[in-house]
Amino acid sequence: MTSMATENPTGQPAYLYGYEVIDVLGEGAGSLIYAAADPISGQLYALKHVVVKTEKDQRFVDQLTNEFEVGSKVKHPMIRKCIDMKVTKPLLRKATDAALIMELFEGTSCEQRPPSSIDQILDIFIKTADALMAMHSQGYVHCDLKPNNILVATDGRVKLIDLGQTCPIGSVKERIQGTPDFIAPEQVRREPVTPQTDVYNLGATFYFMLAGKKLPTLFTIKKSENSFLVADVVESPADVNPKVPQNLSNLVMECVRPHASRRPADMNEVHRRLEVIQHMYHNPIIANSDTALPA
Repeated sequence: MTSMATENPTGQPAYLYGYEVIDVLGEGAGSLIYAAADPISGQLYALKHVVVKTEKDQRFVDQLTNEFEVGSKVKHPMIRKCIDMKVTKPLLRKATDAALIMELFEGTSCEQRPPSSIDQILDIFIKTADALMAMHSQGYVHCDLKPNNILVATDGRVKLIDLGQTCPIGSVKERIQGTPDFIAPEQVRREPVTPQTDVYNLGATFYFMLAGKKLPTLFTIKKSENSFLVADVVESPADVNPKVPQNLSNLVMECVRPHASRRPADMNEVHRRLEVIQHMYHNPIIANSDTALPA
């Protein structure tokens, strides 16, 4: 299939694979994401487009294909739906470009607009854990959870996105994959990934939201395992920000323990404990009336 891309005077494509391009939504690894409309039904979608310019760019098509395959199998209201996959592949040659048609979700990433209160962070934390539980129950590990992959709408709805690095539980990646500031030690060492890999990624993500700074990881400090920073010597979210409830801070630090066996057993445990923390936080006897995070 050919993309039949046509450009408008600004250089932005007017059409891709028959979809009318409305606007640019964002940029991903080797891709541009557009708001696009089906010219027949008028239905709006998010269209992730990859153009292969070099041999190395082929991996972005592979990630797009992987995202489509996983996103077509895993069904959950807080995981973005994948609708269709289009590929331009000349006869007996590799793909030259590809597009993934996805559900359009009007939300902003937690990287672009960080949550402003403990209450909001708890709500996003629980909903993200819920989405990851669904992935794990169907045999997949997300492997790239980070603030930029969590979208939040103005009405509080949450959507987990970007399944390009998702893989079956127990997989060993051919190369190090993940985002340096949120990557688990076993990903850096290229060991089998498990649901506890996502537990670490989740903990590192919410460490950043609660503490306002990034957690040191095995990738970013570039040291051997024997000299790797352990939880005891990393400031906890509550150490950095006294407004963070101690039980929430403790859970985050358990999630980012270097050894997977010392983290919570699975995402179900994380989810249950978060619900308990949220209930305690909303108890008027113990709730802190001043919940805003410092700027």
